[in-house]
Formats: sequence, structure tokens, C-alpha cells
Amino acid sequence: MIRLLQRFALLTIALIAPLTVHAADIKIGFVNSSVLLEQAPQAEQAKQKLEQEFSAREEELRLLRQEVQEMESRLNRDGVTMNEGDRGNLERELNRKLRDLQRQQSNFRDDLNLRKNEELGKLQRMVLDAIREVAREQGYDLVLSEGVVYSADRVELTKDVLDRLEQLGR
Repeated sequence: MIRLLQRFALLTIALIAPLTVHAADIKIGFVNSSVLLEQAPQAEQAKQKLEQEFSAREEELRLLRQEVQEMESRLNRDGVTMNEGDRGNLERELNRKLRDLQRQQSNFRDDLNLRKNEELGKLQRMVLDAIREVAREQGYDLVLSEGVVYSADRVELTKDVLDRLEQLGR
């Protein structure tokens, strides 16, 4: 049994030895894609674009919330002194406005999330293209990203890719 293990160990070493010789010629780099997605100028541009696109709807929701709050406080303040018909009408109107507010908030969140995902997808494709360009220009054979526990500064490409994205953003 020991002899079999020794032969297996020798065979494994014989197979791996040529790989280590060739691995010395491979140039490997690392990028922190989280940093790139946060600090790229295109990320800020996308954020501003979304804020512009959704600011009018957000203002509408704010006004509707304010209207609902005013109706609730009027009902709480004056509900006991109102006649039965007026109080019932106010409660129905308040319930209708609450449903409308909830529906509009839900639609707003869905639309905003959809657009955020679209913009994030564009940004991710742009970052990936920039990583590939930098890697080709600098002669890297392999570029790693997430899941790396440690990388030396000499293999860190994040700054180079961020510079490339800044050039593209101008």
C-alpha cells in the first residue's frame, strides 16, 4: 500500500513539474471590479441620468404622500365632529388615495430597479471591455477579479483600468 502511494506521488510530481516551468512565463493580473463599478466616471453619469429621469415621478409621489398625510390628520382631528356622511366620504377618499399611492410607489420601485439594472449592465460591459484592452496592451495572459484573497501591487490593474474608463468618459 505504501509502495502504491509512493508511485502515485512520483507520478503526480512528474505530471505537475512541466506545468510549473510553463507557469513562470504566464503574466497574471488582478482587478477589483467593485472599485471599478463604484469609481468609474460612467457610474456617476448613470446615477445622474437616473435621478433626472425619475425626479418628476418622485416629486409626484412626495406630493401624493403629503396629501394622504393631510387627509389622515384632518380625519383624526375633525372626524369626531363630522357628520356620518362626510366622515364616510373622507374615509373612502383616503382609502382610494392610499391604494393609489401604494400602486404608484410599487410601479416607481419596479421601473427604477429595471432602469438601474439596465445601466449597471451597460457599465459592466464597458468595464469588462476596458479590462480586456488594458490586459492586451500590457501583455497579461490572465486577469482575475472577485474571489482573490491576496494580490501583490505589481499585478494590480484596477488603477490602469480606472484610468482607461476615465479616458472613455471624457
